[in-house]
Order: sequence, then structure tokens, then C-alpha cells
Amino acid sequence: MIYRDFKGQKLSMLGMGMMRLPVIDGDETRIDEPKAMAMIDEAIAGGVNYFDTAWGYHDGNSESLAGKALSRYARESYFLATKFPGYDLSSFGHHAEIFERQLEKCRVSYFDFYLFHNVCELNIDAYLDNETYHTYDYLMEQKRNGRIRHLGFSVHGTLETMKRFLEAYGKDMEFCQIQLNYLDWEFQNAKAKVELLKQWGIPIWVMEPVRGGKLARLPAEDAETLKALRPQESVPAWAFRFLQSIPEVTMILSGMSDEAQLADNLRTFETEAPLSATEQKALFAIAKGMTERTSVPCTACHYCTSHCPQGLDIPYLLELYNEHIFTKDFAFIAPMALGALPPEKRPEACLACRSCEAVCPQQIHISEVLADFTKHVN
Repeated sequence: MIYRDFKGQKLSMLGMGMMRLPVIDGDETRIDEPKAMAMIDEAIAGGVNYFDTAWGYHDGNSESLAGKALSRYARESYFLATKFPGYDLSSFGHHAEIFERQLEKCRVSYFDFYLFHNVCELNIDAYLDNETYHTYDYLMEQKRNGRIRHLGFSVHGTLETMKRFLEAYGKDMEFCQIQLNYLDWEFQNAKAKVELLKQWGIPIWVMEPVRGGKLARLPAEDAETLKALRPQESVPAWAFRFLQSIPEVTMILSGMSDEAQLADNLRTFETEAPLSATEQKALFAIAKGMTERTSVPCTACHYCTSHCPQGLDIPYLLELYNEHIFTKDFAFIAPMALGALPPEKRPEACLACRSCEAVCPQQIHISEVLADFTKHVN
């Protein structure tokens, strides 16, 4: 197992994400406990010592499973992370109630790592409104009391939202969890987020390293391209090798659903084998091909916005549309972002007047795209 130093502690670079545990009959609320506990045992035997859960995972059952499985081991032998559920605005103002229940469910007296969960456009104002909700004050108090050892945040929002959070609380953030993989390097502007965190000196925790499984199951011709470069490497391993090539990455979380995925990941993290420039170029070409097959080719020139009688931020809406259509079954970023917009600025506010289309250099049928977006999110 590869380990990374974090403030004198040795963390396994592969962390076990507990959002996609094995379930019964496809029901995400019913964790298959024997299988999940066996996987946790296998992960620990393979050197994994970091486990990441959250209040809402598996309809609230992930934290309980984590507590049941990990309580069989000495507390100092593993690192446990969970999060304040800020993705649900009704959670604000109930920090103590939630935190105490999390400790109870996880059967611990402290959390090694605790996060402001899913900082995004929908909740950034609530997170920053410390006078009303006291989220920051409460979590800092728990840290002073030793019930949170390390405090950080996860983010699915835009770069600007991330900057707002850092400007307010960045001096106290010890780590940041972002969606990072070779597809999102450009597609979700993850490259800029990495650079921002580098400027702040904040180490990176990675979520969605294989993009919900998409990067573990490439088209045959793409898989052959990679096999020609590294015959011994599995397709999923390429996603992890890419992340091993980024110096700022400390922790890579993988949500493993079966023993085969776990075994493959453990083999990958036995050795460190970062990619060459040629290999990275091949990955980025594959990523570009994957997104171009489904994406609207907006270049964000903004010619359209000056001709929209509704004042819609069309490039932003098209960016969200591309994300939503590409992600499909695991799409949640666009609905959250749209929820932060007033109704008159959402896709359904489009009048289909086509004024924007008359000036679009890419000849995008914008009104049709926005109508399709409305259909998908409503």
C-alpha cells in the first residue's frame, strides 16, 4: 500500500468511500452487511486505513455500518471521516443534534476528519451565514474540544463558489475534497481547482476518481490504446495512475461495490507509477472524445447573452446541461446548481424566441437544448 504523510500521520493513499457499498436487490437503502463487512476486513488487510462515510449515504445507513464494522478494530488503527450534511438546507441550525447522532452511529468519541459537505451554489450563503446558523463556530468548537481532529470541506460548486468559501474559512481548512479525474480535468475545470488549492497550501482529497464507473469501462478502442502503452495496467488503474501524477493529491477515495473492484484497486496501490507526458496526452484525448460525443459545443463567447430578452446566463446553463447529460444516472450537480437560481433564470424561462441562436457562432439550437434540459431536470 502506498502511504502519504499528513501532519505526521500515515494515511493510505487509497481510501474506502462508503457511498456505494454492496446492497440487497439493488435497493440503495439496504446494505448487504456481510458483504460490506467482509470488504472492509479485506481493505484493512490490504493496508487501507482511511474510511469515508456521510450522514446521507445509503439513506443514512452508511454511518451505522461503518460503526459496526470498524468498532471491531482498535480505534487508533483507522481514520474515520464523515460530514455535516449541508447539501440539505434543513440541516442548518441542527449541528449539535446531527453531530452527536453521528458519533453514536459511528460508535466513536471523535472523528479523525470532518467536512463541510458539498459546498455549492445551493448552500454557500447558508454556510457563510455564521451569525444565523453558526456552522463554522460549532465545528471549530468541536475541533478545539478534540472531537474533530482535522477539519476540511468538500466541493461540487463552481470555482467562484469555492473561492468564496476559502476567502471566509480557508485559513482553518486542513484539506479539501474535490471531484478529480482525467475527464473532469477540463470538463469540470478541476485543473483550476487544483491550482487554487495549491495556492492556499491545502492538500487534496479526491472523490469520483473513476467518474461513477465511466472511466473503469471505456470503449474497446480506447481500452486498446491504453493497453498498447501499458499492457499490464487495468483500465480503472489508469484513472488512479493519473491521480498519482498530481503532487497535491494526498487521498484518493474509491467507492467500491464488490470484492473484485477492491482487489483490483489494492493491486494498483501496491506500487506508485505516475504517468508520463505521452501517457497523459493519450488520456486527455480519450476524455475529449468521451465528452464530445454528448456535449453541446458551447465556447462561452457570450454573444447569446446580450440578445436574450430574459437575461439568461446561457453559457452557464449549457455547461450544466453538458454535465447533466454526460453523467446520466448519477447526475446531481446540475439540479443543485439550478436550485440556487431564481425561477426566471432557469432553463424553463426560455421563450424560444431564438434571438440567441441568430448570433451563435457554433450554430447551437439553444432553445431546443434548454427545452430538453427542462425535460430532464423537471
